[in-house]
Amino acid sequence: WYQRRVRKQWYQRRVRGTNAKMEICKEEPLNPIKQDVKKGKLRFVNNVFPYHGYIWNYGALPQTWEDPNHVDSGTGAAGDDDPLDAVEIGSAVATRGEVKQVKILGVIAMIDEGETDWKLVCIDRNDPMADSLSDIEDVEAKMPGILEATRDWFRIYKVPTGKPMNEFAYKGEWKNRDFANNVINETHGYWNALMSGQNAKINCANTTVTNSKSNISIDEASGVLGSQPEKSGDGPPVDASTQDHCFVSRTVPEKVCH
Repeated sequence: WYQRRVRKQWYQRRVRGTNAKMEICKEEPLNPIKQDVKKGKLRFVNNVFPYHGYIWNYGALPQTWEDPNHVDSGTGAAGDDDPLDAVEIGSAVATRGEVKQVKILGVIAMIDEGETDWKLVCIDRNDPMADSLSDIEDVEAKMPGILEATRDWFRIYKVPTGKPMNEFAYKGEWKNRDFANNVINETHGYWNALMSGQNAKINCANTTVTNSKSNISIDEASGVLGSQPEKSGDGPPVDASTQDHCFVSRTVPEKVCH
């Protein structure tokens, strides 16, 4: 989260077509990517018809932070205390932890349990489609259906777990590249403030931000990495209960855009 430059790079958490709910562990040194756990159980997203797991490569932009103490004037909700999420819509399936150079194309303002949770859309600069995509209207023209499916997926994916549909600010409208870059710049400013101070919940240990109070040496970082257990196997299987398709009505009388 802290080691990469903002805007030009994107790093992968959740692989297209998979179900494991992988998160940046903000509480641990160097913020490893780990599978989320709730009530002692590993978490997976359900297959909500017609989708299977994540429908794009799903990662985040480094050096950004949605400040939970700042209420966004456009959404009316505070930040979700995470870096900016970004879905990468290129043709290649990314590997977990992979870093890509991407083009920012647009953004949508999801409201997740009362918090602002921006979702950027981007594409790998090396993707065959990248040269023909420069802004959000290009995505709709060249890849019809992907934006509608993305909004639909984010709206309904929590319903099988007993939660309501997610809402969206700006009437669920996809905002363009310039708007998205403004969001990135603003959240980069919040990240800078975070790094220059102290945060009781977030471990900001890093080796590259020299003005950070949490800057550590390469030797210290190597010690953190060396203390981790060796990888053994491919990990536990996907929870079978998440593999059957769940069916969600899109016509329920529920306000999802405001």
